[in-house]
Amino acid sequence: MSETTRRLTVGKTLLYVALIVGGLVMLFPFVWTVVTSITPGATLTSTPKLIPDNPSLAPYAELFSRVPFAQVIANSLIIAIVSTILQLVTSSMAAYAFTRLPFRGRGAVFVLYLATMMIPFQVLIVPLFAEMKTLGLINTYLGAILPTIASAFGVFLLRQAMSTVPYDLDQAATLDGAGHFRIFFQIMLPLVRPALATLAVFAFLNTWNSFLWPLIILRDPTMQTLPVALSALQGQFSTQWDVLMAGSVVSIIPMFALYVFAQKYIVQGVAGTGLK
Repeated sequence: MSETTRRLTVGKTLLYVALIVGGLVMLFPFVWTVVTSITPGATLTSTPKLIPDNPSLAPYAELFSRVPFAQVIANSLIIAIVSTILQLVTSSMAAYAFTRLPFRGRGAVFVLYLATMMIPFQVLIVPLFAEMKTLGLINTYLGAILPTIASAFGVFLLRQAMSTVPYDLDQAATLDGAGHFRIFFQIMLPLVRPALATLAVFAFLNTWNSFLWPLIILRDPTMQTLPVALSALQGQFSTQWDVLMAGSVVSIIPMFALYVFAQKYIVQGVAGTGLK
């Protein structure tokens, strides 16, 4: 074995070891959460254990008995799914306009729109709440969804993806009598499917994990979302960590399933749009 080959082998081995160690470090909190959720009476002050003592599903049963968790999950799913779909619709149409429809000031408008990403959402809470109150949308799904349907990040991501589609396809479709709507639906959307899947995952995760806006706009306990319901499980003086961790595991399952399903598209979308 030559010296160069030996160095490459050692470097690859060290890389694999580093990746395995990093993976275990990132996996440990999830394993600890699952173990705590099936250990009745577990506390976070004790030494972390990867093997549960007397495992039981009693914390999950208590979770669903203390909180209307089925309704809470349904609330989160409705808000997250509808918000994700609307974000895909608005972001894809705006991205098409910024890449395929020439108009004066297009670049300036796009830069101005991206600049809204630097505005913290906390700054907009008061005017948003006043607007929702004026429209009579307090304690409604629509009130929780409306502020989330437009995404500057989504427009940026899909614009990057659509910019890679050759203009020759548009010209060929135009010669065949296709208009913008047909080009958008039959040519553009199928070609940027990986980017759409990537945006769908990001949008769903952001809405699913959202805490502040649902806490403010949804005051009725039956309208609560998962993050708000989980925060209510923490007592002022004591907390049943096994029940709280059981709720955390339940909240992780949809996100994990979505990511596993769309993993291939996420990799393609990130690679295709140059997102880092």
